[in-house]
Amino acid sequence: MLFCHATPQNENDIFTRSTPEDLLLPLFEVLDAAIVVCGHTHMQFDRMIGHTRVVNADSVGMPFGQPRADWILLGPDIQFRHTPYDLVNAADRVRNTNYPEAEDFAARYILNPPTEQEMLEIFTRVELPANHK
Repeated sequence: MLFCHATPQNENDIFTRSTPEDLLLPLFEVLDAAIVVCGHTHMQFDRMIGHTRVVNADSVGMPFGQPRADWILLGPDIQFRHTPYDLVNAADRVRNTNYPEAEDFAARYILNPPTEQEMLEIFTRVELPANHK
C-alpha cells in the first residue's frame, strides 16, 4: 500500500474518478503497490488503474459535495465513511484564526462547499496530462 497526496510522482497532479485510464496508466503501472491511497481533489472514489487499486480518501475538513467529514477506514477491506459534525462551530473556529481569507474559507468550503459536479467540471479542465506536458 502506498499513500500519497495526489499521485506518487507529484503532490499537485489532478485526476478524478472520471479521468481516462490511459492518461493515468503511466503514473501507476510502474508502482510496486497493489493499493494507492490519495487525496488532493477532496472527492472519494475507488477505481482500478491497470492492476492498481486507487482510492481517494477525500477530506475531513473540506470535502466537495455534502458538508461533512469524509474519510476511509482501512482494514481487510476499504470502507468509505461519512461523519456529520458541527459545521457552524468549525466555521467559527476557522474564522478565529490567522488563516488567510478565513471568512471566505469558512463560508465557501465548510458551510457551503461546491458540489462534486461543479468540482469535476473544474478539475476536468486542469487534469492530467496538462501539467505533465
